Amino acid sequence: MAKLVECVPNFSEGRNKEVIDAIAEAISGTEGCSLLDVDPGASTNRTVYTFVGSPEAVVEGALSAARAAFPLVDMTKHSGEHPRTGAMDVCPFVPVQNATMDDCVQCANVFAQRLADMLHVPVYLYGEAARKDSRRNLPSVRAGEYEALPEKLKREEWVPDYGPATFVSSWGATVTGARKFLIAYNVNLISTKEQAHRIALDIREQGRGKDQPGLLKKVQGMGWYLEEANIAQVSTNILDYELTPLHTVYEEVCRDAEDLKLPVVGSQIVGLIPLKAVLDCADFYIQRDRLFVIEEEHKVRLVISKLGLDSLGPFNPKERIIEYMVEKSQEDRGLVSLSLQQFVCSVGARTAAPGGGSVSAAVAALGAALGAMVGQMTYGKKQFEKLDSVMRRLIPPFHRAASDLLAMVDADSNAFSSYMAALKMPKTTSDEMKRRDAAMQDGLKKAVGVPLSLAERVHLLWPCLKEMVLYGNIACKSDAQVAAKALETAVFGAYYNVVINLTDITDDSFKTATQKRASTLLQEAKENTAVILDAAEKRS
Repeated sequence: MAKLVECVPNFSEGRNKEVIDAIAEAISGTEGCSLLDVDPGASTNRTVYTFVGSPEAVVEGALSAARAAFPLVDMTKHSGEHPRTGAMDVCPFVPVQNATMDDCVQCANVFAQRLADMLHVPVYLYGEAARKDSRRNLPSVRAGEYEALPEKLKREEWVPDYGPATFVSSWGATVTGARKFLIAYNVNLISTKEQAHRIALDIREQGRGKDQPGLLKKVQGMGWYLEEANIAQVSTNILDYELTPLHTVYEEVCRDAEDLKLPVVGSQIVGLIPLKAVLDCADFYIQRDRLFVIEEEHKVRLVISKLGLDSLGPFNPKERIIEYMVEKSQEDRGLVSLSLQQFVCSVGARTAAPGGGSVSAAVAALGAALGAMVGQMTYGKKQFEKLDSVMRRLIPPFHRAASDLLAMVDADSNAFSSYMAALKMPKTTSDEMKRRDAAMQDGLKKAVGVPLSLAERVHLLWPCLKEMVLYGNIACKSDAQVAAKALETAVFGAYYNVVINLTDITDDSFKTATQKRASTLLQEAKENTAVILDAAEKRS
């Protein structure tokens, strides 16, 4: 897969549609850039753009956006609720797919240099790209905002990282850098701006100062009033959603609001959000409230409902969750995105991949899905209500396995492709031959690793399928039988793929251990399938 970087420039214009559209057109018109989201705010007088592309493409897209904004955004006339220091206030680069933080730091530096050269404006680096600890934190760099810039630029400690230490009144300064995925998340209150800000001071990491730190790590916050919606908001930036999840912020605001007798009336995501952040939030409510929700779509709906994400406008997951947006923007989305007809034709084509490994993964995913289906056809039905707790326990492992095994359809094809790429490496000199041989061995081990992982993943399902065939809806007995044979067939396929790729591997200890494990998994698959089929035959 190609490297994919996200760029999220924030421009100090949220009211003039012509300007907002002109900047959007500049981004979408840049080759290699996919504009995913444009999120303007009238009260903040700010628009957040989100686009993705290769590291080189997103730098060009950001420069195109800046070039378009330069004659259109005038900071001398700007006012709004959101802190800002310039027309293109902040422009972070975020790793999305196969890209590293170092790639994004490089993007920030290249962008900063070229922006300074192009517009002759001061540019600061922050986040992972910061050259000084005092500039790692965005609020620190933005302290005093645009109005403080004329004096700030005269001070030695605030000399820009790129560009002149000159105040450009129409533009201000731009801050760029590299960071993890940031979630801009606001909780709605029927309150005053001051009450919302009081809660923000309680929860944000900075708190009220060094002597009064806040409750939540890696959370920035402030209170403001959203005139267009006639409500206040606790506005937050969640800098590390794995450390401080979305639901933690929401629940903490709710607790503080309850203490102040203030109603919480939903919340808002500004820009895009990672799927994992949504699913982590769903899992919290599922566990807390003892709910039974397994479908990804239903988990997303649960979060929208629990957090009131549609309180200020529609929340369309296909347009607000970054993985869904990236998937939609990519031309090559892998084998699993093909229709069944296309996949079969792809397997039958005159190419080495996809082959038996990908087919085995697809068959395994179908076997796991059938196991889940038998459970779903049992759960919630009046005649089987005594088995609801059993089905709640048995269905999720099949559901998770189906998803994991489906991912192996492409993983197997990609692993074999790395071996094929190694075969094409130059072999003229002895050094080139050594590098080629090492790459081939690495490729072969990867080609072995995927089918072996498939067999290991199926192995975890046998205990669940043994129970499912005993307790599942008797009308679905044949489906359980087909599930068993599909999973067994997949392990056979995995075994054959392991064996054929082991032939050319020169690491004898690796070969012996892998062969032994593959044989054990195959034998256990045969035995477990026989037990399941026998149990099915005894049910009537």
